[in-house]
Amino acid sequence: MVEMAADGEKQQGHRPGIYKQKNKGHKHGKHRTKGEIERENKGRVSVTVLTKKQRKEQKKMDRRHKANQLRKNKKDMVLTEKRRLGSRDGPPHLVVVVSLHAQADAGAITKLLRGEGAGGIVHHDRCISGVSDSFGLILPRFKQRFTFLSQSTADMHSLLDVTKIADSLVFVLDSTEGWDTYGDYCLSCVFAQGLPSYALVCQGVSELPVKKRVESRRALSKITEARFPDARLFPLDSEQDATLLLRHLGTQRQRKLGFRSKRSHLIAQHVTFTPNNPVDSTSGATGLGTLCVSGYVRGRPLRVDRLVHISGHGDFQLSQIDAPVDPLPLNLTVSRPLKPSKGGDVDMQDGGANEAPVRVLMKADPSNRESLQAEAEVDPMDGEQTWPTESELLEAEEARKKKRVMKVPKGTSDYQATWIVDEGEEENGDMDEESSDNDDDDDMMDEAMDKEDGETDSQDPGSCCDSEEEEEEEEEVCSTERAGADQRYDEHMDEAAEEEGLKRYRDARANEMFPDEVDTPLDTPARIRFQRYRGLKSFRSSPWDPMENLPLDYSRIFQFQSFERTRRRILAEAAAEEDGAMDGWYVTLHIIDVPFSVMESVQSGKPLVLVSLLPHEQKMSVMHVLVRRHPSNTEPIKSKEELVFHCGFRRFRASPIFSQHTSADKHKMERFLRPDSPIVVSLYAPITFPPSGVLLFKQRNDGIQDLVATGSLLSCDPQRVVLKRIVLSGHPFKINRRSAVVRYMFFNRDDIMWFKPVELRTKWGRRGHIKEALGTHGHMKCVFDNQLRSQDTVLMNLYKRVYPRWTYDPYVPAPLTWVKREGTVEMEDLDME
Repeated sequence: MVEMAADGEKQQGHRPGIYKQKNKGHKHGKHRTKGEIERENKGRVSVTVLTKKQRKEQKKMDRRHKANQLRKNKKDMVLTEKRRLGSRDGPPHLVVVVSLHAQADAGAITKLLRGEGAGGIVHHDRCISGVSDSFGLILPRFKQRFTFLSQSTADMHSLLDVTKIADSLVFVLDSTEGWDTYGDYCLSCVFAQGLPSYALVCQGVSELPVKKRVESRRALSKITEARFPDARLFPLDSEQDATLLLRHLGTQRQRKLGFRSKRSHLIAQHVTFTPNNPVDSTSGATGLGTLCVSGYVRGRPLRVDRLVHISGHGDFQLSQIDAPVDPLPLNLTVSRPLKPSKGGDVDMQDGGANEAPVRVLMKADPSNRESLQAEAEVDPMDGEQTWPTESELLEAEEARKKKRVMKVPKGTSDYQATWIVDEGEEENGDMDEESSDNDDDDDMMDEAMDKEDGETDSQDPGSCCDSEEEEEEEEEVCSTERAGADQRYDEHMDEAAEEEGLKRYRDARANEMFPDEVDTPLDTPARIRFQRYRGLKSFRSSPWDPMENLPLDYSRIFQFQSFERTRRRILAEAAAEEDGAMDGWYVTLHIIDVPFSVMESVQSGKPLVLVSLLPHEQKMSVMHVLVRRHPSNTEPIKSKEELVFHCGFRRFRASPIFSQHTSADKHKMERFLRPDSPIVVSLYAPITFPPSGVLLFKQRNDGIQDLVATGSLLSCDPQRVVLKRIVLSGHPFKINRRSAVVRYMFFNRDDIMWFKPVELRTKWGRRGHIKEALGTHGHMKCVFDNQLRSQDTVLMNLYKRVYPRWTYDPYVPAPLTWVKREGTVEMEDLDME
């Protein structure tokens, strides 16, 4: 029985029915689970897995420690840099004193700072080469040393040069007005190129009654809030006030300027010139020689194989770097004033200079030294050469057989006769590419002038006679005194400048009222006059080859494969550089092949500023600058007009073009510098790596330079496409439902067929195209997407690529010196009041 029961249990089994639920199996991705891997490894762990596991477990703690370490390192670096400035290991603290008002006396400030009651020891008078009001100051109490320099605002170039390398600026204000109009103009220039650390001082507050001192300080604080928010005003009437100012200058936070912190620079304290030909030393005003410049290295380490740029004079090479004795040692045991050196900037070394010999730090290797080559070598044979076809050879043969009959001087050979051009040929000849490019703007301006002249001529014909009668009456009534005053007034007026200003104003007004509109000439076919222009289906998306039909000037410039990548690499290498003369060393640079005009500039009393260039910064390319119009200047500035640029440490003249600042691959050219939006200025200039401030000045005929715009460097890109647009306009003559007959856009049938593929648009937003020409006088039938209005205007947009003019000139004449009289500044010529 038992066995039978067992057999019965074995025979019984459960079979699922057709409605049994079937679940899908787990899809484990065809890989082993963690449990299977642990069972197979039996506790064995690979090195990489162990490292990743530990890193994952300690990630949060490591992140916290790393943040603390970075914070500590950055804090230590800032403190070290702050303590180095003015200490034994760093360069002296360079302080520039600038007066912002005609009544403010910067000389009184420097006189008070060099007093014994301020706690300092004057070591050297005229410690800056060429500057009379400069001195070195040692403060044993603060363990710091300073170099003070009083710079006049009359020389704008020198003012901008010294503020570029100054560690601190001391602005001297008037006790009642703060700064005058010209002082505000100087502040605009300094702010635009980069403002270092500063301090505001004023004199005469202690002389006021006690009740008015608080009101005077409150009024000055209200004036300075616009330019210097939350700035402290230091009264400087006693030696105790001078001590407080010195303490503030030595402990205040230094503001970094990008264009100078990434380059090595110095201001000359001792300059000597040795001509290359000693025989011509007496008449070496035009010869070359070696310029020895001594000064403290600031910024990055200075290498001997790099080029140096002297502001206002150009780029030069170094031959060697010496290490003379420090003329301003920080000797804390000194308890009495040291004797200043005699001879000013001729001999900057004290008595110890004769005891210790001058050490040669490094000499330049001619094979590794940077080249002065600024332009690429142009080989005219590199152009594409093609063999003439048979048809071209036949045409040339026929042209040779057809001889011209013309009158030539007696004795002229056949070869010389071929170079003589008839007047008719010269007028009807085809314009070359360069002349057509340069004459486009002039033609459009002439047409705008003709339009304005036509408006004036269309006035009442009797107005001319009336004006003559009025002039005769005025001559009879005017007295001799009035005539003399008018004559004196007219003597100071430049008629040519007045006519040029009137023409520029009319052009700007016509461009604002009718942007880019051009009248089709009657005597020249439009297909010839506008043969370099083309139509675009879409300005945003239509292609334009940036390497197409490049001008000859592009063969003289350099181009980067990736300017941004090169900039990051060069700046990173400069930041990690540890070779050369280090920051704070007092060195003598031997600069070779320098003209004597540099020494003449130093002897005339101008400071000499020198900067070491980064690689490739001496080469020419197409630079782009993003600027904004300065509110003080309202005169129209036309594209391709010569302007004066202050770009970083460089100063030069160039003729740029203006374009819109957009993110597209094509940019529309602006004929004038717009006052309401940022503009990109493109020009041929030496390569400069951003960041760097840029100032644009315009020089008048009388020598005055007006600040036009301010901005910063954008990029270096010769492939940036700038397109000039012209708009041809026509009038709808007959309007149908979807079509219209348009006239006055063209004046012959061939021009209509030539521009037939170009799309049309109207001022009211309609779009269309040319269908066919009607007759032979320029009428054409056009089809639009909707019916036109009778007051609408049909327009056609044409484009061509434009380039800057190569007028780069590194030599900029000094601006006219400002004249100050009776506590005021003559600003009539500035147009800023």
